[in-house]
Amino acid sequence: MPSRALVRSRSAPLVPLPAGAEPAEPRFAVERPSKTRRKEASHDLQTLGAALLEMQDERVAGLGLGETLVDAIRAHRKMRSHEARRRQMQLIGKLMRSADVEPARQAVAEMQLGRARDSLALHRAERWRAELIAADDATTRFASEYPGADVQQLRALVRNARKDQSLAPERRSGRAYRELYQFIREHGHDA
Repeated sequence: MPSRALVRSRSAPLVPLPAGAEPAEPRFAVERPSKTRRKEASHDLQTLGAALLEMQDERVAGLGLGETLVDAIRAHRKMRSHEARRRQMQLIGKLMRSADVEPARQAVAEMQLGRARDSLALHRAERWRAELIAADDATTRFASEYPGADVQQLRALVRNARKDQSLAPERRSGRAYRELYQFIREHGHDA
């Protein structure tokens, strides 16, 4: 006896097809994402929503996410109860499923990149300050790397910072150290 294909429609049980007939619709034409993938996507949207909470209201409103979503984000900021905040985050994630979130992803990425740049500039300035206080030739290197810097003022700041560093810890003011840092930050951003 030849085997016959069985087809299941959504509303009917398995029904044998007549011999030689092809099913009207392929059995696995539309693959839905698994429950795990849907949960991952939902958690990703909640994480994106948490990142949006760190942004200013004007910036969030300018992303075109929809009034209900922006209102939900504003409401979350006013909540103090842990459980209420958790439920509100779930609502934000749910509302984000129906919104166009690409502008929000880009804005969050830019915000995080800006923080990384600021952190990098801070570390660069601290490294320059340590080098300038430690070595005399560092002043020349700084002047060649940042030609707009006032070398005379830089040397005076380095001299004062070294003098302050040579004092006993209880007698240090730290003012020269901070002024040197500010000078480096100002001229480091110009380059």
